[in-house]
Amino acid sequence: MAKPMPKVGSRRNGRSSARKSARRIPKGVIHVQASFNNTIVTVTDVQGRVISWSSAGTCGFKGTRRGTPFAAQTVAGNAIRAVVDQGMQRAEVMIKGPGLGRDASLRAIRRSGILLSFVRDVTPMPHNGCRPPKKRRV
Repeated sequence: MAKPMPKVGSRRNGRSSARKSARRIPKGVIHVQASFNNTIVTVTDVQGRVISWSSAGTCGFKGTRRGTPFAAQTVAGNAIRAVVDQGMQRAEVMIKGPGLGRDASLRAIRRSGILLSFVRDVTPMPHNGCRPPKKRRV
């Protein structure tokens, strides 16, 4: 029986961690998803491969505190700290959602020292899509 060949970069042969730290990313995209209950910040390279991510839940906030502006500020700082060490200098920001963390996360990104080429709001807006539920009768 032939032995199966391990995939290049798989966890078993231990190459993925060495390659991850060696990669230099000069430019990236910061995606901020701010819902009413949580804020998720994902940092990707220009191709869309995830480099770093953080959410209010992973930062230790529980329950209703996850939707606060302070939680969003902490989340953005955590996500960006990892990519600044990898050499990111320029970024584009895509903000999605109606939550309280929109402005706070953008403020934290500006304070981190990364030059922002543009900030875009990518919140999905329906062109009168689905029919709303019927009116409540009390």
